[in-house]
Amino acid sequence: MGRRRILSLWFPRLGAERGLRRARAGMAGLAGPLAVVGERNGAQVITSVSAEAEAAGVSLGQPLRDATAMCPALTTIPADPAAEAAFLMRLRRWAGKFSPWVAEEPPGGLVVDLTGCAHLFGGEAALLAQVEADCAEMGLTLRAAIADTVGAAWALSRHAGQGVQVLRSGDAIQQEAHATRSRAAKRRGWEKGGALPVAGAGAAGPRGVIAPEGKMRQALGPLPVAALRLEPEAVEGLVRLGLRRVEDIAVLPRAALARRFGAAVLRRLDQALGLEPEPVTPAGAPLHFAARISLPEPIGLLADVEAALDRLLPVLCARLKRQGHGARRVRLEAVRTDGAVQVAEVGLARASDREDRIRPLLAMKLPDLEAGFGFDMIRLEAVAVERLAPMQHRSPAVTGTVAGTVAVAPQDGGLDDLLGKLGVRLGAEAVTRFHPGDSHVPEKGAQVLAAAWSAAFTGEWPKRGRRPLVLFRPEPLGAPEDDPTPPARFRWRRREMVTRFAVGPERIAPEWWLDDPDWRTGPRDYWRVETEAGERLWLFFAHGGDVTGGWFCHGGE
Repeated sequence: MGRRRILSLWFPRLGAERGLRRARAGMAGLAGPLAVVGERNGAQVITSVSAEAEAAGVSLGQPLRDATAMCPALTTIPADPAAEAAFLMRLRRWAGKFSPWVAEEPPGGLVVDLTGCAHLFGGEAALLAQVEADCAEMGLTLRAAIADTVGAAWALSRHAGQGVQVLRSGDAIQQEAHATRSRAAKRRGWEKGGALPVAGAGAAGPRGVIAPEGKMRQALGPLPVAALRLEPEAVEGLVRLGLRRVEDIAVLPRAALARRFGAAVLRRLDQALGLEPEPVTPAGAPLHFAARISLPEPIGLLADVEAALDRLLPVLCARLKRQGHGARRVRLEAVRTDGAVQVAEVGLARASDREDRIRPLLAMKLPDLEAGFGFDMIRLEAVAVERLAPMQHRSPAVTGTVAGTVAVAPQDGGLDDLLGKLGVRLGAEAVTRFHPGDSHVPEKGAQVLAAAWSAAFTGEWPKRGRRPLVLFRPEPLGAPEDDPTPPARFRWRRREMVTRFAVGPERIAPEWWLDDPDWRTGPRDYWRVETEAGERLWLFFAHGGDVTGGWFCHGGE
């Protein structure tokens, strides 16, 4: 096998052209110049532009107000990094037709290891032409380059000039002496060390850059230093010293260069020149857990759908077990004969790969499916999965201690099954549990969490004094505002009340490191008060802070 060959693909208008593709698919009505707007340092700036918008003067990084002033007909869409990353992943899968070694270079690039693959497409030029034809068919702007290293291909794809550029073996006319230029102009390309002419080759060749093997220094020399993938600070420091091209720093003493700008500059230079290896690490295929069954005749009875589920569920659970994952959300899709899809989706309180945990939840949703003229395909998919940690099985609980440790009862799935069934009926977010909060403030002493997404608190609940059963926002009382002793009579919620007895006080200070509007009245003295009518209230006297204090009611029993 010969030298490594790397293909770098760069999509400079990925975000804008993704929006145009959605418009062509009928999902949005976009016309005219298009730009993608994102937020940077609190300002709305242009993150991607279409070719029409760029021709109108709109550029990357430009503030939105300047872009709209320059191009009043500009159409903008909000940036969606997650959708653009998903689109780049689909492009990676497309690039797999040229080589199995494809990696992503976010936000808009791919790198392909073509070693041993180019001859399958008729050579590097033919392969590059096919890549460009595919991208033109998809409506994507592409800049591509083939070189010996990842760094060189990256640099040529982003910083080399446009047009047909098949770099030769360093015999450029501008590099020759003046006396030999007239003779060099008369020599044919293959006599100067270039490639032999290809029969039938015309002007329909690739527009990308193909660097000759073993000539990375000559190919990278004229490019700017930013082509080495350096940090902006390093690029600015090099340019300030007059080192603008790669060839300017390639001839400098390495020790002085590293001492002045850091070892990263030398590392990037060595990677681009092939002196330091830089492998292409392809992204692994995402885990996908699904099973389906196509039926010879449509079915519509609930018993038949359950029978199909009983055949699919063991297959799905077996795949989950092989990968050490458990399903957190499971979706059943039933395709009707008219093409409509009925969906039954359930969530589990805890990820599981067991059939007896998943089937009862799906069985509760199956009666909601509308069969119509019948289902001819059933599909079961684990749409949300989690890695399962191995759990040690413990013996049944015993009283007392053994060797200084307390025996713990084994954890069964009874509570998880109950939470899962309640979540199917009420919604996963409607089933909650309490956890202690890390705060001495009464209203923050406990936090409410979704039971399906939190573990039960098994420790001892923190003791922070006696608290009422009901807490609400502090409500002012009709009582003297300058007397910290419990009032004998007070008015609350338009009712006159007489104090029978009061227990307290309990001093609670605000969290000084937080600006809580409810605690701007300063420190509080809490009292448990029982009235002659039998009400048990939790009152406090605020000593005053940013605002005037007084008596308030905070809860009751």
